[in-house]
Amino acid sequence: MVARGLLGQVSVHGDLCAEIRETEAYLPVGDEAAHAVAGQTRRTRILFGPAGHAYVYLNYGMHHLFNVVAEVEGIPGCVLIRAAGPWKGPGRLSRGMGIDLRHYGVDLTQGPLRIERGRNIEEENVLVRPRVGIRRSSELFLRFLIA
Repeated sequence: MVARGLLGQVSVHGDLCAEIRETEAYLPVGDEAAHAVAGQTRRTRILFGPAGHAYVYLNYGMHHLFNVVAEVEGIPGCVLIRAAGPWKGPGRLSRGMGIDLRHYGVDLTQGPLRIERGRNIEEENVLVRPRVGIRRSSELFLRFLIA
C-alpha cells in the first residue's frame, strides 16, 4: 500500500525537506470519505490521472491539504500526507512547506515539490489506526504512523 510506503520518505519543496511521518489512504472503491466517490469533477480530475502527482485542495476554506495520487490512470486513489518533519497536522504541513493550490497536479518525481527516497521503516515501527477528522468511512484502518 502506497500510504504505508510513503512513511520515512522525504517531502521536498525548494530548500525545505521533511520526513513523512503520518499518512492516510483514500481508496478508489468502498470509501465514502474519498473525494472521488461522486465521480470525476473539476476538483478531482487529477485523482483520475497517473500516480505520482499532487492533489492539493483547500479544506474548510483555510487549510491546503497535500495528497499524492496513488493509483494507475483512470482509478482515483490518493494518500493524504498528515505529518512530516516538525509539522503535525496536514494544514500545518502545507503552510510550513509553502504548499498551496499552485501545486495542484504537479509531478512529484521532479521539480521544486517532490517526494524523494528516505529511509525504510520496519513493520514493528508502523502503527495502523482508523482515520481521524472524518465522519464517513472513519472505521477503516487507513492511517499509518511511524511509532
